[in-house]
Amino acid sequence: MALSHDPLWPRAGSWPAPDDASDAVLLGIPAWRTSLSPTGAHATPAAIREALRRFSTTVMGPPLVDLADALRIADAGDVADADTDIEGVVARVRALEPAFVVALGGDNSVTYPVARGAGATGLITFDAHFDLRDGVSNGSPVRRLVQDAPDGERIDPRRIVQIGIADFANSAAYARRAADWGIRVITLDELRRRTIDDVVAEALSVAGADAAARIHLDIDVDVCDRSVAPGCPASVPGGLAAWELRALTRAVASDARVVSADIAEVDATADAEDGRTVRLAALCVLELLAGLAAR
Repeated sequence: MALSHDPLWPRAGSWPAPDDASDAVLLGIPAWRTSLSPTGAHATPAAIREALRRFSTTVMGPPLVDLADALRIADAGDVADADTDIEGVVARVRALEPAFVVALGGDNSVTYPVARGAGATGLITFDAHFDLRDGVSNGSPVRRLVQDAPDGERIDPRRIVQIGIADFANSAAYARRAADWGIRVITLDELRRRTIDDVVAEALSVAGADAAARIHLDIDVDVCDRSVAPGCPASVPGGLAAWELRALTRAVASDARVVSADIAEVDATADAEDGRTVRLAALCVLELLAGLAAR
């Protein structure tokens, strides 16, 4: 269905190519081949861009903010061979510095090269899963950032915070690995006993504790309840509400130590008919930009 046109209601998306003045840059990373479950996540960057056109760039505030006026937003297109050319992804992200990079996945394997390319020293994840598996897959990016990254690019696990880890979605072995490494785990139950502001403050303090800290934010949309994220293969009933994910995203992105983010694990080809999962991913893009503008 064609979208209406109103000169007084400009739409998000369709942003120009980046230049040296860009504040934020979208970069599609359509990785999917190492996913542990069948996925069409390679179709998601294009679907998110299309969904962005359904929204405006206006934050109601107060104060009222039009992100198109407050920020210079750009789109660098997609990375070719995102599954196989990991170093190419790292290089593409590095080339966009100092802009805030918003990586459109793709499965969760994209977290590994994007965090490296951004020079991350700390990591915050919104995820139902630890992603500490052995090997190379969408279930291993956190472990790879700790163990497999080149010297000087590894993240100290004591600077990793994982928010939303869910019961019955992980194994005891990986829970013990997280504990042994000193990763700060904030389970879904703990998150709900506290306020979002309190959790975000702790997460930023831990991930950003090093001098000249650079934090990468991994938004795995399967942290959400399956009713709002049916297009995530691993989402389960009882996860975060859409508003909780959006509020967490904006709050973390409001901190200047956060230099990059990825949005992962959405399979646009398996979404509900109304496209609710992709639309939520697109809103996470806008929440990241709103946080950036609020700095």
